Amino acid sequence: MLHDSQTHHADQCPNCDSPLTAAAFAARADALDMVRDAIRNKSVLLAFQPVVQARLTKRPAFYEGLIRVLDATGKVIPARDFMPFVETNELGRQIDCISLELGLATLAQEPGLRLSINMSARSIGYPAWLATLERGLRTNPEIAERLILEITESSAIMMPDLVTAFMHEMQERGICFALDDFGAGYTAFRYLKEFYFDIIKIDGQFIRGIHKSPDNQVLAQALVSIARHFDMFTVAECVETAEDARYLVEIGVDCLQGYYFGAPRTQPAWREKRSDKIMSGQRG
Repeated sequence: MLHDSQTHHADQCPNCDSPLTAAAFAARADALDMVRDAIRNKSVLLAFQPVVQARLTKRPAFYEGLIRVLDATGKVIPARDFMPFVETNELGRQIDCISLELGLATLAQEPGLRLSINMSARSIGYPAWLATLERGLRTNPEIAERLILEITESSAIMMPDLVTAFMHEMQERGICFALDDFGAGYTAFRYLKEFYFDIIKIDGQFIRGIHKSPDNQVLAQALVSIARHFDMFTVAECVETAEDARYLVEIGVDCLQGYYFGAPRTQPAWREKRSDKIMSGQRG
């Protein structure tokens, strides 16, 4: 049975001739409303997850800043619950703008930090996103060398000429680029060579349980080999066990990211240390 809100959305849904279709349409509409409200109320923040050096697994090479929104109750909502609904529309571009703005501000506050921020290739042609990037670099030119922009494989392949031109311009200014979810899409090798990403992040579907999956082992080794051929740094996503981490180190993956090393946190370690210092100073 549909709730009242679902019935309302279903009434506006073209071709919603089944409860399942109507419910899906309602879920999309609810997600759009939630993101729209979060942007209007400035209820958007970053969660930070460490990406550790494979052979020094307690030392972060950089952090990934993952966008989060707060719903009406104050609950933190991860990107996977709303980005699929907004990625191709105006709200997706606004989210990319806010994510970049928060990332640039964090880099300005933390001189020793290196940070990756997610973006869609669609945002390259969005004036407000470009203005946000230029403003941040103009204010703090040195942060370019500590900024990594992550572009999903699926969005990069849609507009390769735009992506390659943008990457070339920004790499000259010191920014690094990561190809996110590598292996999940359909990147042709000729595009991979033209893109020349600095970092390749191997999609988690090939990483989970890899120590006991011969199929995933073959696929991951092939992806690592491709990255080496193009002189690109490799990151394995979704590393969740010690056994998987050990195997990935053995095959030469450069960095590891996943819950085994740390969940995304809106209050990362460096902010906790700063708070402790402030509290100590007040007590003193």
